Amino acid sequence: MTSRTHTDGSPTGENPETSPHLTDENAHPRAAVAVLCLAGIVVALMQTIIVPLIPQLPTLLNADASNTTWAITITLLVGAVATPIGGRIGDMYGKRLAILGSLAFVALGSVACALATSLPVFIVGRGLQGLGFGIIALGISVMRDIVPSRYLGSAVGTMSASLGIGGALGLPFAAAIAQHVSWHALFWTCAVAAALAAVGVVLTVPSHTVTAGGRFDLLGAIGLAGVLVCLLLPLSKGATWGWGDPLTLGFFGGFVVLLGIWTLVELRRANPLIDLRILAERPLLLTNLASIATGFAFYAMQLIPIQLLMAPTDSPNGFGYDMVHASLILAPSGLVMFVFSNVSGRINAALGARVSLALGGVVIGLGYVVFIVGLTGPWELTWIHMLVIACCIGAGLGIAYSAMPALIMQSVSVEQTGESNGVNALMRIIGTSTASAVVGMLLTWSVVTISGPDGVPIAVPASDGYLWAAGIALATCVIASVVALAIPARRGLTETPV
Repeated sequence: MTSRTHTDGSPTGENPETSPHLTDENAHPRAAVAVLCLAGIVVALMQTIIVPLIPQLPTLLNADASNTTWAITITLLVGAVATPIGGRIGDMYGKRLAILGSLAFVALGSVACALATSLPVFIVGRGLQGLGFGIIALGISVMRDIVPSRYLGSAVGTMSASLGIGGALGLPFAAAIAQHVSWHALFWTCAVAAALAAVGVVLTVPSHTVTAGGRFDLLGAIGLAGVLVCLLLPLSKGATWGWGDPLTLGFFGGFVVLLGIWTLVELRRANPLIDLRILAERPLLLTNLASIATGFAFYAMQLIPIQLLMAPTDSPNGFGYDMVHASLILAPSGLVMFVFSNVSGRINAALGARVSLALGGVVIGLGYVVFIVGLTGPWELTWIHMLVIACCIGAGLGIAYSAMPALIMQSVSVEQTGESNGVNALMRIIGTSTASAVVGMLLTWSVVTISGPDGVPIAVPASDGYLWAAGIALATCVIASVVALAIPARRGLTETPV
């Protein structure tokens, strides 16, 4: 199957001036866009609300500390698998139905976590929450069906920014509720938010969106799940197991073997889960490669500043803040991401989405330059520097993450929007997972010993570890920008402010 586009870049079968089902250009479904963005924020919260609880989970759930890390790992694994599969289901049977199903799983998982008194139940709840991770990609896809094309760039940018808003606000929100109310209240709040978002979707998002029909590729879904588990599990557990441990190497070897088998099977199927031939075409291939690099750069800066801000003052460059104060310093990055997601829509219209993606990589890179200069310069690194760095990252992400779905939608048919956006979201997950492994390894490798609060020596990351991590992330920003500029120039989305 190949994609065909109009001369202006819009896919064949879609009028370049109107969306498939909304022919009145004067009618803009603002309520649907707002509700979908709310759903995206709810899902983004699921990724960060667990952070303040991690040190307390062994006590709260009477479990071993090494086992409680599965509360994060299971959500990552399930979310990675569910995102492209959910996109395909949305294309085949209806995107609104897929979004409502995802929100139902988020609500159910939140209730399970709220009621949990043991680790197994809590992990099941976190896994169910992971089934909702595809909502942002599905929301972007459904906007193509219901939003007039002259508003589409702005709407997509806002939906993309919901990831940053939810991520930035999640830490102070979670820390405040867990500290002043209870950790159970945190998950009850998430369950209610998911239920309200589902009601909003029912009331505002039409059900008559474009569907591709066909038969679901169950074998392809099982194969994809195996491939992703073999890749992401050792990335997330490698530091614990040991990177040279036979278990770690075995999973990586299984990834290579399963990927080869799954690829051959998918290429031979008439109705595959993921159309690999489309993904191999230059525009999508380069967009996804740039997305991996951007996801790496994004998550590396999610990990580095929070550790410095919360590090003891006796440690190199440590600020000694608690979780609430540290996260409040970083929270403005989400608002900056929201602002610049709309700027990205204008850049897309004026210069093309590939330029936006490249510019996003440059702006993120500027944040790393400020960080590196702050660590190595003659002046002391302050919380103001950290705020500036966080805002640079937010601005770059707002520009880049809005450009990615625009590039995807310029290159595929309406019936493949959900599948392609789901795969693109998966590429970002692979980038973030790789960043977690690399940054964690570097910060563990370069440590110094200081005296803890009770006089017991503790190991903390040294400046060299932070510098190496920031340098590698800066290199991925350069790679993302160069790869983005290699994407063939094409115009498709037009822009009018929301």
